[in-house]
Amino acid sequence: MNEISPILLSAITCDRVIFDRITGMPSIINIIQVINAPEFPVRNSQLVFFSELTNGHGETDIQINLINVEEEDRVLFSQSKKIIFKDVRHVLTLALNMRGIVFPESGEYRFQLFTNGKLLGERRIICRKVEFPADDQ
Repeated sequence: MNEISPILLSAITCDRVIFDRITGMPSIINIIQVINAPEFPVRNSQLVFFSELTNGHGETDIQINLINVEEEDRVLFSQSKKIIFKDVRHVLTLALNMRGIVFPESGEYRFQLFTNGKLLGERRIICRKVEFPADDQ
C-alpha cells in the first residue's frame, strides 16, 4: 500500500454510467444533486457515485462513505476496495453502483471519498420533502 494520496479530478452522483464498448469512455446519465420525495424515509432504487482519480502510486486503499450531515456525520453506507494505478499519469475511473439506499429524513448528505484513510473530497446531495400536485381527474 502506498501512502501518497492521488488527486481527485471529479466526483458526481447520477442515475447511471454507461461505458462505451470500444473506447471505454464513460457517459454520465442524469446527474443528481437533489432528491425530492413526498415522505421520508425514502428508498432510492439506484444511485451511482462516479469519480476520477489521478497521480496514484501503485496499490491504494479507497473507501466511499455516504454520511448524514444532520446526524453528526452518521455513516449510512460504506464500501472499501483496493485499486491499482499503472503509473502517476493514469486516470482511474470509479463508478460505484448502489441499489436501495435509504435516506431516513430530509436534509444534507455527502458522499465522501477516502484514500489510505485521508479524505480526498466529497459530493453533496440534498433530500427534500415536496408535495406533488394532485391528479386532476
